[in-house]
Amino acid sequence: MDVLNYTEFRKDLKKNLDRVNEDAEIVIVSRSKGKNVVVMDLDEYNSIMETLHLTKSEVNRKRLQEALDEMDSGRSFTHDLITE
Repeated sequence: MDVLNYTEFRKDLKKNLDRVNEDAEIVIVSRSKGKNVVVMDLDEYNSIMETLHLTKSEVNRKRLQEALDEMDSGRSFTHDLITE
């Protein structure tokens, strides 16, 4: 994660935005006369929002944790998809 001031970020805007997209880099833009902002790739943002949605309810969090525990303990299996 990089922290750049507003002038640095703006000066190399294309390079900084490309780095955010290509390297999944998160950039904090600090501003002297305003609140700092975070710049991140849209796919990364969407992934975080999906995770927050999936873990919003206690029931779903418990179900997801049980599935992870099952996989970690080797009690899971794979199979081919049925297509017809």
